[in-house]
Amino acid sequence: MKPIHALLLPIAAMGLLMFPVMLQAASLEPVDNSGVQVQRQDQNGVAYLSGGIGVDEAKAIQQATGYNLHMTFSIGPEGKYVPDVDVVVQKAQGQTVLTLTQAGPLVYVQLPPGKYTVVATRNGEERRDTTDVGRGSPRNLVFTWKGDE
Repeated sequence: MKPIHALLLPIAAMGLLMFPVMLQAASLEPVDNSGVQVQRQDQNGVAYLSGGIGVDEAKAIQQATGYNLHMTFSIGPEGKYVPDVDVVVQKAQGQTVLTLTQAGPLVYVQLPPGKYTVVATRNGEERRDTTDVGRGSPRNLVFTWKGDE
């Protein structure tokens, strides 16, 4: 019986230590909308949100529903959010469906199901990723650049 208790204690301790982190990541706390400037926008029939500067604005975007592609832009090992990214979303055939300038740090997009390539450029440095977007859970893409020197 002692070996089981010895194993359960560290597992329970890790769960308690991780609880505040998980709570913060999935915060459903009310958002103070008075300072939030995020509004749904459309381009070529594609709906999107871009923003996330400040806690309330980031929460407002993270709580938005109906967007099946979520992108996050950051710099450095600490993952500091950056709002100055140029984004191009293309269908698999290379057809551009969305072009954004100075976007982020969070961009949520509502796309028809299919395969897409995302090209994110910051200070002339390009990051590229390809994903299949469907009707199920949103796809999450994270683009990180080295920190500003």
